[in-house]
Parts: sequence; structure tokens; C-alpha cells
Amino acid sequence: MQIKTDIPNSWAEPWKIKTVEHIRLPNKNERKIALEDAGWNTFLLKSEDVFIDLLTDSGTNAMSDRQWAAIMTGDEAYAGSRDYYKLEEVVRRVYGFKHLIPTHQGRGAEHLLSQLLISSGDVVPGNMYFTTTKFHQEYAGGTFVDVIIDEAQDPTSTHPFKGNIDIDKLAAVIDEHGADKIPYISYETNVNMAGGQPVSLENIREVHSLCAQHGIKLMLDATRAVENSYFIKCREPGCQEKTIAEILWEICSYMDGCTMSGKKDGIVNIGGFLAVNDDSLAQQARNLVVAFEGLHTYGGMAGRDMAALAVGIEESIEYNYIYARVEQVGYLGRKLAEFGVPVVVPFGGHAIYLDINRILSHIPQAQFPAQRFAGELYLEGGIRAMERGIVSAGRDKQGRNIFPSLELVRLTIPRRVYTQSHLDVVSESVARVCQRADSIGGLEIIYEPSHLRFFQARFSPI
Repeated sequence: MQIKTDIPNSWAEPWKIKTVEHIRLPNKNERKIALEDAGWNTFLLKSEDVFIDLLTDSGTNAMSDRQWAAIMTGDEAYAGSRDYYKLEEVVRRVYGFKHLIPTHQGRGAEHLLSQLLISSGDVVPGNMYFTTTKFHQEYAGGTFVDVIIDEAQDPTSTHPFKGNIDIDKLAAVIDEHGADKIPYISYETNVNMAGGQPVSLENIREVHSLCAQHGIKLMLDATRAVENSYFIKCREPGCQEKTIAEILWEICSYMDGCTMSGKKDGIVNIGGFLAVNDDSLAQQARNLVVAFEGLHTYGGMAGRDMAALAVGIEESIEYNYIYARVEQVGYLGRKLAEFGVPVVVPFGGHAIYLDINRILSHIPQAQFPAQRFAGELYLEGGIRAMERGIVSAGRDKQGRNIFPSLELVRLTIPRRVYTQSHLDVVSESVARVCQRADSIGGLEIIYEPSHLRFFQARFSPI
């Protein structure tokens, strides 16, 4: 018997499957009918018509046995639920913020923060917009200004922290508008619209220092701060020996508060929160949450959901979990790269982004090429993905289309849901669509809502 000497050291997911949800691949004709009924918008597809669902990682996670156990003991008291106080304790211990205001999900927290801090005519600088965040800022009367580094606009740049804020750009915005017109800096970790790109601790410190000089608040979008902490541990000099918990704590220590969608890093199906350090701001937020969400000790969440979120936060900072989560995304990225599919690099922490400007270069951006590719991917393999380009960017205040430099399709991987075999199917389906890219045309809008059009707009092939 002769055994090979170069035996690989493979890794396995740090969990085993206990409950199975059956899924089905509709036949080609069924997929064609379903996509036409949905107006070529993957958001409007029925879940039962989807084989592999990579639309989002928001609330699509598989919860652990510990989380399900916590759900069974949830305290559903209208006021003063013990699960609120447990969640408050965990947020203070893990994220470091003094006050917790629970909301139904992240955008509930964005709404509260925007209504409390933004006045008409204010300017909110940030490291690339996110759709719902920007909407709430503008709805409150503000204007978002992008101050992300230039490398974020280049899908081929291998800069390790493409989510960083450009300090010179930020300083220029402060000089132009004045600190009194800037209610806060909107700082996102693992920047979604840039391809899930992380920020560095060095950049956070620099931004914090500039904010301190001018008396400007620094507010964190902590939705994927744990994933960002993993990248800092792997990529930033001097951080390799730090734990995920230590890095996360340091990130938050430079912030005045955060909005959080528990549906991502919190590994739950619903829930979020606003967390702040300022006593007065917290009291104002508690007053407002009663009007828009629910009582201040549950916001928009049931007691059992707060219990599951508290456990999920603690699980999220376990190294074995976050290693497997981010590296599973990397596995899909490497498979696509092997096929020659143009993707955003470095690979993000929650999704792989297809560079549609290179894949469908013959389709004008005004004909929504990323939206078309997402539809074609569903036709090819029953795989649901999301457009992140001109449709998501929406229109400016004059009603004109905004043309972002990045035209992307996001393949978002839910936490602890799919196996590597599923990702093999995804990569093969994407590659097959790319093989016939020259035969694909554009789309035109046949229905467009007033706000956040990517959720509900309908399209038709040109």
C-alpha cells in the first residue's frame, strides 16, 4: 500500500445538520413563468420557486440549538421582559455601548437615529451609501456624501481595506459645510455596496480623531462588524494575536453609538437595535421608539426573539464560527475565479459580487445589466441573487437615474444554511450564464415605486 505524501488538510463546518428543510428545483418552463410573473425582479419571486436562495443574508440564517432553546423560554411580558435585560447585558459586554433601544430590525434603528439627529439641510458623510440608511437620512432632510477611498470603486483593486473613509475627503466636507451641519459620520463596517469590503482599525482611529477635533458624532453601522473584525485579525498588522471579541470591542470604543440589524451578525431571523452612550440621546430614542416600534423594553421584537439574539451575539464572536462563515464565502469566490468569472476582489465577508461591467459590457447601464444577469441566473439554475447597481442606486432629487461606478450582482450566503455542494452548483450556474453573455440583452422598467425601487420595480426584456 502506498499513501500519497501531499494529503490536503481540509476543513469542515463547525456544526452538524439536525433539521432539514426540503427544497426543489423547478423545471425550466416553471422558472420562466415565475420570472415573468415577478417582472424580472428577484425580490418578487416566491420562495417556493427558488432552489438556492442567495438574495440576502438578512434573517435567512439557521439558528443554533442554543438559540432555539432560548426561544422556548422567552418572556413575553409587555413591559420589563427579562430577555430585554439579558440582551442589554450582552450588548454592553460585547459591543460596549451603555444604552440599548431594541427595534424590529436594522432599518428601525436607522429611522430613529435619523429622526433624532438630522435636521433639514444637514450633510451626512459616510463610506459609501447603503440603500435604507441613505433613504432614512434623506427622509429626515439630510444629504448623504460619499467619502470612501477611491479603491472601493475599482473591483480589481486588491487593497485589503477598501471600505476605509478617505480622511482628506472627509476633511474637505467638514471644511465646506461646517461641523454644525454634520450631525454625525455614518461609518459602515464590511461595506455592503463596495462588495462587502472591510475597514481597518487604523482608519477608524483616524476618523475618530478628526471627529473629536470638530465635535462630530461617529455612528457605526455594526450590522457586519463581527465579520469586519475577522478581516482585521487576518489582515491588519499587530492584530493577529487579538481575539474577535477584543477587536470588536475596540471598533465600538471609538463610536458614539451604532445601528444594528441582528438579522446578520446576530444570526437571527428578525430583530435589531440602536445602541448609544449618551444618556440624553438614549432617553429621546426611548420616547420615539414607543411611537414607531413598541415599548422601550421590546421595541419591535418579541421576548423570544430578544433571547435568541442575545445568544446569537455571543456565538458570533466565537472564532470557529466566524472563520467558517467568512471562509465559506471565500470558497465560492475561489470557485468562480477558477471558471474565469469576473468578481470583486478581495472577496467580501458575506457575499461574492459579480462585476457586471466586465461580464455584460455590451449592455448600457441605463438598461439595467445587473438586474438582467440576476434574472438569467434564476433561469439557469433556480438561484436567486440580488442586483447592486443602477436599480439599487435609484434616482436623485431631480428624478434622474444615479449611475454608480459599480454595477454588481450580489451572491449573498446565509449563515449556516448551505453546504459546499450548493456553492458548487452556484458557481457552475454563474459560469454557464457568463458563457452566453453575448446573447443577453438589457431591460426596461415597466413599473417603478417612489422609494427603494429595487424592492418592487418590474422590468421587461428589451
